[in-house]
Amino acid sequence: MPSQFFGLNIAYTGLLGANAGLNTTANNISNAQTEGFSRQEVNQTAAVALRTFTTYGCAGAGVDVLSIERIHDDFYDHKYWSNNTKAGEFGMKEYYMTQVETYFRDDDTIEGFASIFAKMMNALAEVKKNPANESTKMQFVGFADNLTQYFNNMANNMENVQKDINSELKQKVDEINSLASEIATINKQINVIELSGSRANELRDKRTLLVDQMSAIVDLDAREYPIVDSNNPERETGGHQFVITIAGGQTLVDSNDYRNLTCIARTSDEKVNQSDIDGLYDVYWVSNPTTGALGDKFNLYNILLGGQLQGLVEMRDGNNAENFRGTIASVGPSSGGRQTITIDVDAEYLKDLDKCTLPDTGGKIAVANKDFYYDTWTYSYDGSKYTYTFEIDNDMSGDIIPNSRVGKEAEVGQPINYQGVPYYQQQLNEWTRIFSNAFNSILESGYTDEGEPGILLFTGDLATGTGQQEFGVKYHNATGKNVPVTLSDHDDSYYRLTAKNFSVFRNLVNNSGLLATRSDKSSGVDDYSIIGDLITMTTDKDIASYRGAATGEFLTCVLSDVALNCNRAQTFHGNYENIGKTIDNQRISISGVDTDDEAVNLVKYQNSYTLASKMIQTLTEVYDRLILQTGV
Repeated sequence: MPSQFFGLNIAYTGLLGANAGLNTTANNISNAQTEGFSRQEVNQTAAVALRTFTTYGCAGAGVDVLSIERIHDDFYDHKYWSNNTKAGEFGMKEYYMTQVETYFRDDDTIEGFASIFAKMMNALAEVKKNPANESTKMQFVGFADNLTQYFNNMANNMENVQKDINSELKQKVDEINSLASEIATINKQINVIELSGSRANELRDKRTLLVDQMSAIVDLDAREYPIVDSNNPERETGGHQFVITIAGGQTLVDSNDYRNLTCIARTSDEKVNQSDIDGLYDVYWVSNPTTGALGDKFNLYNILLGGQLQGLVEMRDGNNAENFRGTIASVGPSSGGRQTITIDVDAEYLKDLDKCTLPDTGGKIAVANKDFYYDTWTYSYDGSKYTYTFEIDNDMSGDIIPNSRVGKEAEVGQPINYQGVPYYQQQLNEWTRIFSNAFNSILESGYTDEGEPGILLFTGDLATGTGQQEFGVKYHNATGKNVPVTLSDHDDSYYRLTAKNFSVFRNLVNNSGLLATRSDKSSGVDDYSIIGDLITMTTDKDIASYRGAATGEFLTCVLSDVALNCNRAQTFHGNYENIGKTIDNQRISISGVDTDDEAVNLVKYQNSYTLASKMIQTLTEVYDRLILQTGV
């Protein structure tokens, strides 16, 4: 049977329940504008009734406050993370494609290719009017030099974009490490609190907010599993195992443990593309955080990478899926730590050295998924097939290529189906090679006013010293000519001409009289046939063609790529941003704090507290009369 003070205890539990509700409501209102905060709610139930062994059986014993729960739906978290990954990817692409678009712009504010090229051609037209006038020739050579400087600046701009992307990629990797470390620490704190029977609501909110941030960087999946008693699998201990996997299932965080990533810069002999800057980062797992020992390579070209990392990688390394790849035709014997490997190629862009992006500083070639270092390569066309022969450094590679690899595939770099910085660098290089070769060929077929053989106008500065290339190898490209040719990457050919080293031949800068104007050395001073051929060449795609158009259409061709990619990135980024806001609003509708609802709760719990207090006051008066005034 309950004691005489049973009612006072019941009122006391009501007072505690109302007080918990008031405190929780106050906490919700205080955090109404706190990012990531989930509304909390008091979870209470009727206390276990007391058996009275009387006609009414049991007497209510008041209320028990079981817990204070955060109101949250994990379903919307996963939807938000998935969308945020896409928004992060296209946000990076939009940012850097906007920069590229600005560099290629040609309008009233920026003098671009079309303006500079038009001025050069106008100056050439003036030479045609008076081919014997030295000042008009000098002016034309000056405008030609402006054109080469334009391409030099564009090449530097592309390098700067690639450098910025590379630096930001490292920053994002460091950010992943920082977030992983913080999440692992929070996991431990949550388990310490919840193993005692409480709920770590604020810590869970903080962890969700950190996962939100990470989801913009890389594709992830976050799952939580209850920890059960090993001796009784049906009993949950109250602790939880929280696991984050990234990039298609690679574990990053597992409860209190986490893994680190690190960036390792490529050396000069590990370049993938001819115009890549030095020091592009590869990413590795750290196998031993204490010593910094490296583990497996983290695949940046994983199609499941996602997020800002994927946007950065595709912008930094995107080659329009046109990397070097072919079939191994033969493997030479290893001698003195070196051997050769010959590869047949079928892709049209690999048959044309104007489009070649293989570096001349050496690199790595993957043979049946194993990397080997090569020093030099040679391009060959025998009249029926196109091959590349690589000279492998077995000592540096740590292995030899066995004959069993014949018929297997080999490739340099990865086929990244996006038009990133390497793609635009290749477009710049290709145009300079095509245009310079055609322009120089016409000049070298003519004669100066003095009857001397014409010399080239466009060339490339050598990487070391002050010398310039003279392009002694004329048949740089066998495509369409049916001319057998063998050409090394170190031969003096147009392959070695890039937008970065593009320049005007100094002999012509110092003496514009060396500019060829006539096709016959015995013709008079009014012969300007060579000048006419040069003017025709720039508008006739049958003479010199760039992407199926005349060379003068360079900006139109490239700018169409830039504008399309920039517009696509802006559109998709905007779409995913809007979808993200919609999902977040859905999440907030469940987890967010509604101040109007909390105001109602405040009144409700205030009334409960007041009534419980009055009940205690009433019972106090009863006990006062019963104890102090009865039986006196």
